[in-house]
Amino acid sequence: MAPPTLPGPDEIQDDTQWRMAGDRIQNLLDASSSGGAAARARAEQLVREVTDLYGAALERMMDVVMAAQPEVAGQLAADDLVASLLLVHGLHPHDVERRVGQALDSVRPYLGSHGGDVALVGVDDGVVRLRFQGSCKSCPSSAVTLELAVEDAVRAAAPEIASIEVIAAEDDSDRHVIPTETLMARLHQPTTWQPVPELAELSDGEVGGFQVMGATALVCRLGDTFYAYLDRCPSCTDTLAGAQLFGTLLKCAGCGAGFDVVRAGAGVGGDGHLEPIPVLVRDGVLAMAIPQEVA
Repeated sequence: MAPPTLPGPDEIQDDTQWRMAGDRIQNLLDASSSGGAAARARAEQLVREVTDLYGAALERMMDVVMAAQPEVAGQLAADDLVASLLLVHGLHPHDVERRVGQALDSVRPYLGSHGGDVALVGVDDGVVRLRFQGSCKSCPSSAVTLELAVEDAVRAAAPEIASIEVIAAEDDSDRHVIPTETLMARLHQPTTWQPVPELAELSDGEVGGFQVMGATALVCRLGDTFYAYLDRCPSCTDTLAGAQLFGTLLKCAGCGAGFDVVRAGAGVGGDGHLEPIPVLVRDGVLAMAIPQEVA
């Protein structure tokens, strides 16, 4: 499956505006508390009434679409914003297993870029069971990167699920299998997805530094795929500012150490490995997952 098409500048601005609508509504509700408990209760009731109103309208619209042209319902559900509203009201035309499968397909190119893959074993009683494959036991940061990408995609596509379980690979003796115990082990560590639409301005083969939530990230673009890492060379422990990209090899300007950006930042010749930062298109906008301890 090809990487998702990057949105244009107008689409980015529009997607970002509506993506933050939930936060703006919550801020307004919080502000209403200054008027006392009664004012807060009235504000919350107003939000519920408005939500129920457009939910009822959406239901009638989806009934008409499904009766007339069911394929159009699938096209509507392919839009992130529309899909999120359909999910809120339980109106999404696709069942949870299909949505989870599509979510995994959307991140599979990203997993492959880190030498990994994931298979959907099944969905039962709100529990999604996955089997991870590939990657490398010696690179736990890669495993965590894959975990974050998959967790985010599955939760966004199926917010009603109760949990995600990882099934052991059929042959855990394979040295290329991600150890099951490392996967999903850090789900409770706080991580914030931060929109960084300016990443789309990078040219193919270009390397750029970005400040995101107080952390400095080095981002490489190869085609329509982005690879982000914390700005620290594990060999000389200095900044990667001035690093150059030669094919898929990123060379530190300070010490000359090389790292394969498409293989989780693995070092060449014992140079250690970079610390990856997941980059995904979320709601049509490029975003990074920044661990709060780093931010």
